[in-house]
Amino acid sequence: MIRISNLQLPLDHDDQALQQAVLSQLEISAEQLVDFTVFRRGYDARKKSKIMLIYTLDVETNMEEALLEKFADHQQIKKTPDLNYHPVAQAPVTLTERPVVIGFGPCGLLAALVLAQMGYKPIVLERGKEVRERTKDTFGFWRKKILNTESNVQFGEGGAGTFSDGKLYSQVKDPKQYGRKVLEEFVAAGAPEEILYVSKPHIGTFKLVAMVEKMRAEILALGGEIRFSARVDDLHIEDGQITGVTLADGERIVSKHIALAIGHSARDTFEMLHNKGVYIEAKPFSVGFRIEHEQSVIDQARFGPNAGNEILGAADYKLVHHCKNGRSVYSFCMCPGGTVVAATSEENRVVTNGMSQYSRNERNANSAIVVGIDPSDYPGGPLAGIEFQRKLESHAYVMGGSNYDAPAQTVGGFLRGETPAELGSVIPSFKPGIKLTDLSDALPDFCIEAIREAIPEFNKKIRGFAFEDALLTGVETRTSAPINIKRDSESLQSINTKGLYPAGEGAGYAGGIMSAAIDGIKIAEAMALSINANA
Repeated sequence: MIRISNLQLPLDHDDQALQQAVLSQLEISAEQLVDFTVFRRGYDARKKSKIMLIYTLDVETNMEEALLEKFADHQQIKKTPDLNYHPVAQAPVTLTERPVVIGFGPCGLLAALVLAQMGYKPIVLERGKEVRERTKDTFGFWRKKILNTESNVQFGEGGAGTFSDGKLYSQVKDPKQYGRKVLEEFVAAGAPEEILYVSKPHIGTFKLVAMVEKMRAEILALGGEIRFSARVDDLHIEDGQITGVTLADGERIVSKHIALAIGHSARDTFEMLHNKGVYIEAKPFSVGFRIEHEQSVIDQARFGPNAGNEILGAADYKLVHHCKNGRSVYSFCMCPGGTVVAATSEENRVVTNGMSQYSRNERNANSAIVVGIDPSDYPGGPLAGIEFQRKLESHAYVMGGSNYDAPAQTVGGFLRGETPAELGSVIPSFKPGIKLTDLSDALPDFCIEAIREAIPEFNKKIRGFAFEDALLTGVETRTSAPINIKRDSESLQSINTKGLYPAGEGAGYAGGIMSAAIDGIKIAEAMALSINANA
């Protein structure tokens, strides 16, 4: 196969244009073309009146070698890389000790799936509930303000990514094509096939629920074991080697190969790890607010006369501003046609996040507008960032009325430092509800100063971003884990606890569904190779 990249065609091109472009680019006739498939389709919307689709194609011809030689120096015509996943090992027939995966979000899910496919029959320990029960608990909190601290947006089968926009793109380097493996597994579990080729694939919550169930079924069919409501409360370490775990109910599970894929909000587990001597460092993360606009405003600002085009879908954005006070403000986890959701996992705290369904057809667009902070902003040791987050979340709970409603303010009021008496045209999507208030003390002063500077600058790129009636809802604190559980770059094991494999967002090695899932595959491979070497 030959890969052609950066092939540009008008947004409204006809069905034959793509084939004609292939023939023209390769300088071949229709008879010499066997077939072609779309590997990636994106768009360039810098000129709103002339949006271009950008294709990467994999082409099959009856003269591949000659064409590759002819275009040897052409940067956009290359041999298609091998996209197939190749397992690094198979479980030995003498396998006596099964690997353990703690956590069943995107990272733990892929780690367990790949281990199962290689024959290792992993044991998965998930502190939350299976995904449908978890969904009932989560929606129950949003509707009735009844929080289950072990079954919510953060904890349960599928991880935090289940209640999100379901974004499946990442900026991590992926030379081994692990990302393709992830997407193909998702499609096999029922995701739309378009995620294999659109440049910014997403799934949405409702589709993710069914997919997670099918992937769980495959792990079980391959001999894996999955336990829900199985929180790990203790690690057993002998002479620097992990030997097993103890669950909240007192049961002990023995294993010398344990993947730690606990997500960014398992604060009690972070504390337990620190107390057991597992090496942890504080790391930078970000805090801020969710901002909501009417989706039609974002569509018009991004696509102009092409707003509403079916191929383009609901518009997104990615913004960053470097402020005078040295801080950076950026948009994060943008959810087109979505809702702002309550995402706390601890009582008497308010945390916001964003979520979309596959259709992305809700009235509002939302994203986090966050400020980067680092350990110098919260001195006090490896776990100081957790207390920093908790302080902001507890204060937001009080600001919202101490009933899980979230504090909110119109953008106009925020920029002027005024608390509006009533909402404008942007209707808040946050459930349970919001309380209009002054957000100026919801975050540290340097954060407020930076966000007030950034919003008008963002308005220069997205017209209407600083709209008077746009709404800010606080607080967004769970952008990433505030810690890094350090691991060896080659073995992927904890630098001071052999056999423990810190993984995904909770360990500081991922940021989003895709990068977490890719990290899960890497961890599974590292565990398999280590098990075989010690068999």
